[in-house]
This record gives sequence, C-alpha cells and structure tokens, in this order.
Amino acid sequence: MERLTDRWKQIQQSSLGGLEPTVDGDALGRSLAEFEACLNEIYGLWRAGGEHGKDAAAIVDGLEKELQLKHLAALLRDGSLPGPQLELNIALWRAQPYLSSVPPAGDAIGFIGLGQMGHHMAKHLQSKSSVPFIVYDKSDEAVSRFCAEAGAAVETAASPAELASRSSVIVTVLPESAHVQDVYSGSRGILEGIRKGALCIDSSTIDTSVSTDVSQRVIAAGARAVDAPISGGIMGAQAATLTFMVGSQNADDFERAKAHLGKMGANVVRCGGLGAGQAAKICNNLLLAISMVGTAEAMNLGVRLGLDPAVLASIINTSSGRCWSSDTANPVPAVIPTAPSSRGYSGGFKTRLMLKDLGLVANAAKDSKTPLMLGALAENIYRHMSRSPEMADQDFSVVYKWLSGGPDAK
Repeated sequence: MERLTDRWKQIQQSSLGGLEPTVDGDALGRSLAEFEACLNEIYGLWRAGGEHGKDAAAIVDGLEKELQLKHLAALLRDGSLPGPQLELNIALWRAQPYLSSVPPAGDAIGFIGLGQMGHHMAKHLQSKSSVPFIVYDKSDEAVSRFCAEAGAAVETAASPAELASRSSVIVTVLPESAHVQDVYSGSRGILEGIRKGALCIDSSTIDTSVSTDVSQRVIAAGARAVDAPISGGIMGAQAATLTFMVGSQNADDFERAKAHLGKMGANVVRCGGLGAGQAAKICNNLLLAISMVGTAEAMNLGVRLGLDPAVLASIINTSSGRCWSSDTANPVPAVIPTAPSSRGYSGGFKTRLMLKDLGLVANAAKDSKTPLMLGALAENIYRHMSRSPEMADQDFSVVYKWLSGGPDAK
C-alpha cells in the first residue's frame, strides 16, 4: 500500500494533479495512462476492503474533495488544453469512465427494511453500486445478518432520520401502511433528516392514499419521491428478476429511480403519476390471490381423481391453464422443487400479507365503486386460513393444504 500511496502522490504532483494550459496532448496522455493504472488498483483495494481498504478509501475521498476529475473534464470540454484534437479526444475517452464512476461527495444509498424481500434486494443494490451503502432496520438481528453477508462496505444508521441525513437515495421496503407512515413521518423518521433533492423510493405495498400522502410530504420537504411496489416474490428478489411498478410525478424522477431499481429487478415500468404503482400492484395481487386458489383447487381435484400431480402440472403448464401459480409457485409439494410448497411452505409470501393486500384491494374497490366477486371470495378464504397461526406465516400457496384438508386443516 505504501508503494501505491507514493505513486499516487507523484501523480498528484504531476501535470494531472494541477493541469496547466501549457500541458500538451502527449504529456496528458502519458499522465492519464499512469492515472488509469493507479486508480484501477486503488478502486480494487477500496472495493475489497480489508487491511488497505481504509487507505484506498481516503484516496478516493481525496479525489472527490479536490474535484480533480471535474477540473480535468472542464479543461478538456472547454478546449483549454492545446495540442492536436486527436490527443484531446483520446484523453477524454480515457478519463470518461472515472468521471461517471467516482461519486460526487455526499452521494450514498440508504436502505430501510431488511426483511425477507428487502434483504435480497439490498444485497443486489449494494453489490452493484459504487457509492456508500447505509442500512437501517428496527431488528438489530436483521442488520447484523445483512452486514455479515455484505461485508465491510456497509454502514449502519441508528434511525431513519440519521440514514436520511447521510443519503442521496433512500429505498424503503416495509410490510404495511402504518410502518411506512412511522418510518417517514414518525419520531426520528426520514422527514426529520431528509436532504434537499434526495430521492425516496418506496417499494412497500400499501394503501394507495397513504402512498400518495407520504410522497407528497417528501416532495413538500424539498426532496423527490416515487412509489415502486414489487412483484416476483422472494425467488424474484433472490435472482434480481423482480418487476417494479412505478408511480412518479414526472419522467425525470422515474428515470432517476430506474437506475437503481434496475439493479434489483428485470422489469421497471412507469404506470403513471404518484400512486399509480400501488394501483397496479394491488390489481396484480388480486389476480394472483384468485389464481392461486384456482390452481390449488384444480390440483386438489386432479389428485383426488388419481392423477400424478407432476403430470397434471406439466399438462396445465403447456396448456391454456398455465399461470405463475402453476408453473413457478405450484402449491403441491415436490412438483416445483424451488417453490415454497416444496420447502414446507416456508420462505415465500405469507398468507397474512396476502390477506393484508386483499384488504387494500377491498378499500380501493370501495373507493372506486368497483364490484369484487372472486376477489371477495378469495379474501374470505385467506381470512379463514389466517386464523391458523401456522398457516398465517406460511406462503399463501398453503391454500392447497387448506383445501385438501378442509377448513380445519392446520
């Protein structure tokens, strides 16, 4: 590390560290070549952490504070450096990766909510981002587990307010409306520490009116906000194949959020204005709840008629009955090895959370005077299931077990 530090000091004292108008294109090219090799080595140590990570981080911090790269970019773009255009173009080409990859001072991502979904989402976002990453969860165990898996690059905050004061982008993934309201507007909440211009991305599935109200409060505080609920379940969070349904006040906010959401999912879709993401999400979950009941009912009938469930599933999944509930999260154990049903209905989307989402559906339907027939029936089924403490905390595909064993199944 001493050799690398010495090399860096030499580079700082050379033409690259204090560019003068007399520097010619060839000299700049040589300086940039040395700069490039040294900076690559520094960034490697910075990302790896460990013994020399802090020293490398100090160099990176120095880069940001001295604004050397911005100074270089300004000189190149303004044509202040003499010499053939070719050399200037080469120099700019070599410098460009660092002009975009070195974050401005103060940039950081804050992530709140390290539950079953948030944990995996945060891991992808942290590993694919080059800025400081700060986490908060009311569960110390969840924070410790995440930090142990993510490594020394992760920082922690004592409250949402502290996290907000240190972050330029904040992602929240929380279970219910009340949790979102408390994290944003409660004591030591995000709004107490939020920075002007910061972007808040709420990926919780909550009541549309609550989501819109929270976003408007964030905007009133001088920051930006989007609602970006998710679909794809824990398997999608693990594989970074989630779909994000985004509601934003304008296209610029959407594009800014998309740059981060794309690191955690495969599909990022703007659905409309604030609250539109939540509206799309509850419509999706309404259909999901109904389709899982239908799949479980069809599979249960087939098994009782003597069909091999694997054979029946293969027929459904190559026929018109195919759906996510049949081909990805089939509710019959051992049919899909990766499905929650094959793990004792663990590690998926809990029945009580599906019931919560169907409550959001019912509220939206009432407000919009929309009739719900199958939705109301599905809500009633999941309410009965949730009366069993065991089923309430199991994946909602446990509806197959409930149907096959009758209302008293446990």
